[in-house]
Amino acid sequence: MSQAPPPPVRPPRRRELLGFAAAGLLAYAADLALFLWLRGPAGLDPLTAKALSFVAGCSVAYAGNALGTYRHAPRSPRRYAVFLAVNAAGALVQLLCLLISHHGLGYTSPRADTVSGAGIGMALATVLRFWGTRTWVFRGEGRVGPWTG
Repeated sequence: MSQAPPPPVRPPRRRELLGFAAAGLLAYAADLALFLWLRGPAGLDPLTAKALSFVAGCSVAYAGNALGTYRHAPRSPRRYAVFLAVNAAGALVQLLCLLISHHGLGYTSPRADTVSGAGIGMALATVLRFWGTRTWVFRGEGRVGPWTG
């Protein structure tokens, strides 16, 4: 008589959200700090600055989620590539917000760039990233099951 495998380790939804938020907060801090430095003292244009700060923030977010929130998820060599793709979609949302604000609406000050790219764009991208991270990157064991009541 064989035993059924144990059910996957599933942290409560609240713990998943808090872990994702903590990793995201650290990533946001890295992204924002680098964006402000690249846009200010380094003198780069806003789109280049945002693209570079995205890479830093993405790496911090992946480390936080892979080593923290979803540490029990099975290891996969393609997981980082999928994570980058999900985060690239989020970065496109941020860049689109910045592009519309800076070039479409004519709000060209560093403050306006920060609000549109690192504020509004980040908020919209975070929703997309949470869904994509839990659905495509850390699916299966080690994450909370379907998002139901």
